[in-house]
This record gives sequence, C-alpha cells and structure tokens, in this order.
Amino acid sequence: MIRHNRLLVTFHVLSDAALGLTAFIMAYAFRFYAGLIPITRGLPPLRQYVNVLPFIAAVVPLGFYLQGLYRLRRGGSRVDDFFAVFVGSILAVMFGIVATLYVQTYFATSEAKDAGAFAVSQLVWGIFLVLNVALTFASRELMREVLERRWRAGIGLKRILIAGSGDLGRLVADKILEHRELGYQIIGFVDDRASGDHLGYRGLPLLGTIDDAAEIAAREAIDHLYVALPPEQHVRMIELLASTAREMVDVKVVPDLLQVIALRARLEDLDGIPVINVNDVPLQGFNSIIKRSFDIAISGVALTVLAIPLGLIALAVKMSSKGPILFSQERMGLDGKSFTIVKFRSMDDNAERATGPVWAVEDDPRVTPLGRFLRRSNLDELPQLWNVLKGDMSLVGPRPERPHFVEQFKHKIPQYMLRHKVKAGLTGWAQVNGWRGNTPLEKRIEYDLYYIENWSVRLDLKIMWLTLLKGFFHKHAY
Repeated sequence: MIRHNRLLVTFHVLSDAALGLTAFIMAYAFRFYAGLIPITRGLPPLRQYVNVLPFIAAVVPLGFYLQGLYRLRRGGSRVDDFFAVFVGSILAVMFGIVATLYVQTYFATSEAKDAGAFAVSQLVWGIFLVLNVALTFASRELMREVLERRWRAGIGLKRILIAGSGDLGRLVADKILEHRELGYQIIGFVDDRASGDHLGYRGLPLLGTIDDAAEIAAREAIDHLYVALPPEQHVRMIELLASTAREMVDVKVVPDLLQVIALRARLEDLDGIPVINVNDVPLQGFNSIIKRSFDIAISGVALTVLAIPLGLIALAVKMSSKGPILFSQERMGLDGKSFTIVKFRSMDDNAERATGPVWAVEDDPRVTPLGRFLRRSNLDELPQLWNVLKGDMSLVGPRPERPHFVEQFKHKIPQYMLRHKVKAGLTGWAQVNGWRGNTPLEKRIEYDLYYIENWSVRLDLKIMWLTLLKGFFHKHAY
C-alpha cells in the first residue's frame, strides 16, 4: 500500500509539472498568436519562453506541495481540491515571477547572457494561472473518478476498525457507510461493552473489547483504527494507543468538541516551564494583516460593483413600508467589543418596542413582505460590506450576536466567548454548512470554533465560494 501511494504521488508530481509546462506554452500562444489581445511591444521569440520552462517544472510542484496536495487522503471534497490547486498555482506564479526577475537581475550585471532572455509578460502569467488551474483540476478530477470507480467495485478498499460504539462511533460509521466512494470497508467495532449484551450497529459486529483491539487489528489486517471514545474514557484511549502502536495500523482520533479544544492547544515555554495555551488561534500577526488586506480589497470592489443593486434595494425598502431604509443594531465583535451593524430594514419600524430583544421566528409577523424576501436571500446583509471596509467585521468569521444574547449564551454554552477572538463575519463556516437561523446554537458554536482553530486563506476562499453557491435562500433564514 505504501509503495502504491508513492507511485501515485510520483505520478501527480510528474503530471503537475507536465501540465504546468503545457499551460505555460499555451499561455504564450494565446497571448501572442490568438489575435485576441493586441501586441504593443513586439513579438517575443518562443525561445525566450522556453528558457523559463525549467522554472515552471520546479515551481508548480513546489506550490502544490506547500498546499498539501501530495499528502494523499480520501474524503477531501472537490471544493477543497479546487482551492488547493488554485492557491498552489498562485504560489507557483509568485515563485516564477521572483525566480525570473532574479535571473534577469543577475544576468543584467554579467555579459554572459541577455537579461531579457527570461522576461515574461504579465498577461502570460495571468493566462498561465487560469490554464494551469483548469488543466490540473481536470486531471485530478479524472484521477478521482478512476479511483472512486475502483473503490465502488470493491478494489483497493481500506479496512476500518472503530473503537467505541457509542454516539460518536456510530456517527463515524454512518459517514463512512454513506460515502462508499471513499473506499472504506468497516470491519466492526471494539468497545468495553462487548463483555455485556451490547450488540453491533447497522449490521456491523462488535468484535471485542478495547483490550482486544491490537489482536483484532493484526488478525483482520486493519488499515485504519478510528478512535471514537467519549472524554471520560481518556485513560482507555491512552491504553489503546499504546497497544496498537505495535501494529501496522494508522490510528485516527475522532474528537468531540472538548477534545478538539485540547488537541489544538499550543505548548509555550515560560523560562523552562511548559505552559499549555488552550486558546491559541492562528489568526494573529501577519495572518491578520493578510486577512485584513483581503477584506479591504474585496469589500471595496463589492461596494463599487453593487452600487446600483444596493440603490434599487434601498428604494424598494423605502417605498414598501414606513421607516428608515437602514437598520442599525449593536453587536459584539472582536475581543468582546461592541460595534454598530447596518442592514437593510426588513421589519416594521420599532419592531421590538413591546417585546424587547427577541429572535426572529418562522412567519414572524414583524417582518415586512419585502423584508421576508431580503432575509431569505440574505440581501438584507449587504450593507455590512461597509462594516467590513471600516474594520468592524471581516468577510468571513462567526456571525455577530447581540450583547443581550451573548450574556445569556456565555453562561450556558462552554467556550462560547472564544468566538470573539476573531472579527465577526459577513458569512461563516457554520452558515455555509447549514447552521444558521433557527438551528441548534451548540452546532453553530462548534463550527465557529473549528473555523477559528483552522483558519487559512484557503478556508476563507472556500467559505466565500460556498456562500455564493448555496448561501442564499436558506430554509432557516427568517
């Protein structure tokens, strides 16, 4: 199996390099021979671009390597693959530009070669980026289809053993059984309840106790052991990890929310004393500068492009009911500080005069007919692009809540206030996964914390793309 994975990684590296070379030559041909873009500075010879091909063959696999595309894993979504290829291609272009500029600068001080022999048009780099993403993603989708057909036919399946037959273990089993295209075959469960009259689940047998896991893994040629034990069995988990370490099995721990927080903790040093920071988040320092730059650029462009639609919505709000066009409300943001959020008014003016702060419900009588459409389509949220541009919010992050409700939730939901360690967002990981409006608050917090602990530029791009694909007209948006 290891040899097979190495061959597959080698194939991907060589294929990515070859497709990168193809995309670069195609970009040159499209720029200078398609006749669609005027040539203003003369026609550069093909040899000038051939000189750059060795750089392309190196930087494309390098960019993909930095995005983890050569860490083979089953279960990644097509959206994840696309953004990994997209960001990896951007990195390749950046590395290529730096490399060619360095070579040009070096040869400019030497009489050995012409410095312009490695010059590349900016348009060619842009076209190359588009073509390389398209070709590489298509190639990987073809490979995905080939592998999934093999797995559906029962070829090359990974044998799975699940430690824990409680709710968490059954959830793992459900997900694996629902996605047979991933190429997993569940052999059964191990659980300490095996000594009683506890049965298996969905036809999957209970093979023994946790103490039997190592012997069962060896006997059944298990590839992956999924440890799905509740927190109170952490001692048994440690014993299980120790016993299975002697077998050739890949161990994966499936944490609940509390364990996720512990696993994401970062070890710090206080003059030789180890200190665990359980609230450390990646969105700090330079990462926060990158995120803020994205927020300013995208919100500024969006406000400009959407100026006319925003004006039309404002006019419709003004004509459809009495009251102001925009609705302002206090929300809690970064570090627990309050700010004023703006939205298109979707309810009757002074809707909470009699009730005080309350959540909207389905068929809420306070919502205007136009407001019902705006809320379901999320168009009422568009003025918050101004909050993003000002810096009160970010494009992506946990949705901001009112201080009145925050004061209630922080006493009822563990780790609730951790969501305020980043800026509130116009959209978020919970929202694109369906957890918004009248849905369990605990699940929304779970997804918010996952986003905070796993932030990356790629994850932000993925959430923005999913918002465009399925973020509108949500059934729980009242």
